[in-house]
Amino acid sequence: MLTVRKSQERGHADHGWLKSFHSFSFAGYYDPQHMGWGNLRVINEDWIAAGKGFGTHGHRDMEIVTYVLSGSLAHQDSMGNIKAIPPGDVQRMSAGTGVQHSEFNHAPDATTHLLQIWIEPNVTGIQPSYEQKTFLDAEKQGQLRLVASPDGAQGSVLIHADARLYAGLFDADQIAQLTLAPSRKSYVHLVRGELDVNGERLTTGDAALLADETQLTLAHGKDAEVLVFDLSF
Repeated sequence: MLTVRKSQERGHADHGWLKSFHSFSFAGYYDPQHMGWGNLRVINEDWIAAGKGFGTHGHRDMEIVTYVLSGSLAHQDSMGNIKAIPPGDVQRMSAGTGVQHSEFNHAPDATTHLLQIWIEPNVTGIQPSYEQKTFLDAEKQGQLRLVASPDGAQGSVLIHADARLYAGLFDADQIAQLTLAPSRKSYVHLVRGELDVNGERLTTGDAALLADETQLTLAHGKDAEVLVFDLSF
């Protein structure tokens, strides 16, 4: 079963300095039909205006992955991390027993565009931790690059969740396939461009929700950047 959810069907919030699309219920957007998919709880696509950001706030018992698309995001947290997250980097923060952090766009004249992803952990009450790694475009071109996993396989960031996250870039005749377990769920989020997902055409911001499928095929990309989630049911 494959269900396409179009970009414009997502929740939307405009706070002036922050513009967001919510793939699943979040903050003021509530849709009982879209509370998450498997253990994937949040995908927020955010545009943060120059000189603006999120003040210090807290999280507990959640795996949080940040994927910057353009601009840069400044991160500071109660674990002592002070980092800049540029495009190409994947940041993972395990909130565990509790962490405080802030996120800011310090650029004077550029918007920061990012995805923030929350995945429900398979263990709670752990010590908070942080990890950040760079994944070059060459590693993602025409293929799915594992960027987050529960075992840190292939140099991916390690998440405390039964989930794997892949990133890929596709153009023209490039094709990638991924074997799926029908006992699990998958989620495909098209960051930009156009792409066929098991024969269904997706455009920027669209998503495909898969269950009871045995294979994922990505093809006929047009300047496509995609995230693929392998998730517990």
